[in-house]
Amino acid sequence: MHLVRDALPRPDDRGELTAAEGGGRVSEGGEAAGGPIPEPAPARRRVVVLACGEPERGDDAAALRAIERLPAATLEAVEIRRCRSLGPDDLLEIGPDEACLLVDAAVGVAPGQVIGGPLESLARPAPGAASPRSSHLLPVEEAVRLAAILRPGLPAGSFVGIGGASFGLGEGLSSAVEDGLPAFVEAIAAGIERLARSGDGGA
Repeated sequence: MHLVRDALPRPDDRGELTAAEGGGRVSEGGEAAGGPIPEPAPARRRVVVLACGEPERGDDAAALRAIERLPAATLEAVEIRRCRSLGPDDLLEIGPDEACLLVDAAVGVAPGQVIGGPLESLARPAPGAASPRSSHLLPVEEAVRLAAILRPGLPAGSFVGIGGASFGLGEGLSSAVEDGLPAFVEAIAAGIERLARSGDGGA
């Protein structure tokens, strides 16, 4: 007859996880046995990127080309919506807990120059100010104004653009925009990160 060793639980067998097992007992000072308790990750807001442009019209395709160069980790964290022509519905579909980044070619700035600003600034552009260029059914400022009327205010968001030089049908990107694409991609990624941080709607 074999005796069963330690058949009954001993006083020390309380089933606690050790730090190595992932539980980490907490001391009276609020720290785990293996070190301080990590701070919870900050809340992040979902970002919808509206990439505007006509792929067959020269520099009008700049936004579409730029989002193809975004890092994979950035693309996984956002929703990309390609829209050849921005309309109010594109902004109305942005949820109350989401933010919007509008990406487009622009006029009013030097070709290849990257610009940005809050979404609200597109509704009331200053005379001569840079503005999106893509072939929209409505001018961008009208689309933004209508969206602000049809919903309770505009979604949190911003605009990132790059100055275009040529928008002819069947043309490729101009050399100025090709040279500016790395900075454009960087500005888009930075804009996504800022908007993703909860409560930050700036550009």
